[in-house]
Amino acid sequence: MTRHLEGTVALVTGASSGIGEATAVALAAEGATLAIAARRRDRLEQVVERIGSDADVLVVETDITDEAAARAMVEATVLEFGRLDTVINNAGVMLLGPIVGAPVEEWRRMVELNVLGLLYTTHAALPHLLAAAEQEPRRVADIVNVSSVAGRFARLGSGVYNTTKFGVGAFSESLRQEVTRRHVRVSLIEPGATRTELAGHNRPEVLQTMAATFGDTELMQAEDIAESIVFTVTRPRHVAVNEVLIRPTEQER
Repeated sequence: MTRHLEGTVALVTGASSGIGEATAVALAAEGATLAIAARRRDRLEQVVERIGSDADVLVVETDITDEAAARAMVEATVLEFGRLDTVINNAGVMLLGPIVGAPVEEWRRMVELNVLGLLYTTHAALPHLLAAAEQEPRRVADIVNVSSVAGRFARLGSGVYNTTKFGVGAFSESLRQEVTRRHVRVSLIEPGATRTELAGHNRPEVLQTMAATFGDTELMQAEDIAESIVFTVTRPRHVAVNEVLIRPTEQER
């Protein structure tokens, strides 16, 4: 079986569960050497066990909302493996609810992780990705920003989460235009309702609303999104998948 990412190095943020974990496993199956990053080291170690001993995996316990920590994560990856070909900006938080009377701390958490953490990681990684795009074995590099259907459509009760994900979309497109002729591909993955830990961080009243909205919907699994990410980063050098919107069949909006 052809392993499309042999000889390349991938960094996955938010890799301790959900889409990040599933993506790390899928990238390893394609032959990538991995750095997996998150705040929960114990969960990252479990991901390493799931991937298996055949893969080379660096565990980075970090909080990418700290710019210095995000930069150190990237530098540790390059120091360990000598290069960086693929960055999956997956770390994020979704805290929903009305804008009126909202806990502003929830807004701050989303902006710091969903936007600033992604920006810090990308800024630190870009010099290494640009260098990898000039080298064998693939002569192309990838940034995949995991956004959401909330980056396409604003919804009641999702205002600040929408703000962060619309921002990720705008940043991704501007960066794409800047680096695409240098063969760094920038891709946006926009999942709809997916069964992960993401929703579980919400307040009880928000969870009730979400259950009423999606209670009878067959949700996607993290592996469904990971498949789309792997498809995106394994295209030939001359093909860029710029944007993927993927929703459960039963999700209307």
